[in-house]
Amino acid sequence: MKAWNLRPVLKAALLLAVVGAAAAAAMFLWIGSQGISAKAEPGALETFIARTMRKLAVPSGDRKLKNPVPVTSEVLAAGLSHYADHCAACHGNDGSGETSIGVGLYPKPPDMRLPPTQSLTDGELFYIIENGIRLTGMPAWGDGTPEGAQGSWHLVHFIRRLTTLTPEEIAQMEAMNPRSPAEVLEAEEMRKFLAGEGEAPKPGGKPMPAHGGHK
Repeated sequence: MKAWNLRPVLKAALLLAVVGAAAAAAMFLWIGSQGISAKAEPGALETFIARTMRKLAVPSGDRKLKNPVPVTSEVLAAGLSHYADHCAACHGNDGSGETSIGVGLYPKPPDMRLPPTQSLTDGELFYIIENGIRLTGMPAWGDGTPEGAQGSWHLVHFIRRLTTLTPEEIAQMEAMNPRSPAEVLEAEEMRKFLAGEGEAPKPGGKPMPAHGGHK
């Protein structure tokens, strides 16, 4: 009798296995025909799942942490400098994520000025900065030192400031952004040109002849 009662359960399990295999096969066929491009925008369901997983990934104790560093003008300045040097390449100086690297990531960096980021607790922001987020482009910046942790708390304060950044602050950050070797070379060539020691650089190309040098 017991063996007989197991038949419906076995049939249901077999049916689920068949349906699961068929769904997996359909997914692989769809991926094979469409490809996987980082240019695609995540759908609403995928975004919801990703944000839910992000929240669940932060331990409850860490989520409740309050920023232990008092906010001062010096702390905000340190956060601005740290952000401009380490974060702006992907997140943008204004926090929009609209950068050449950011728009090419999947998922793309969030606009950190908006509620999905600003509504995170201090502890959640700190944990994400320190530990990164798996399967995204967000790296773990924590180095395990008190100085590193303090720098991350500075960043938490600065992320709160992204919603009210001034044009002057953004311009200040642009001067702090890392530069590529080509940009460094171009700046050096311009310095030499202005000092009368060489030709004017042509952005993205070879140096331009000095005044009156081309015919």
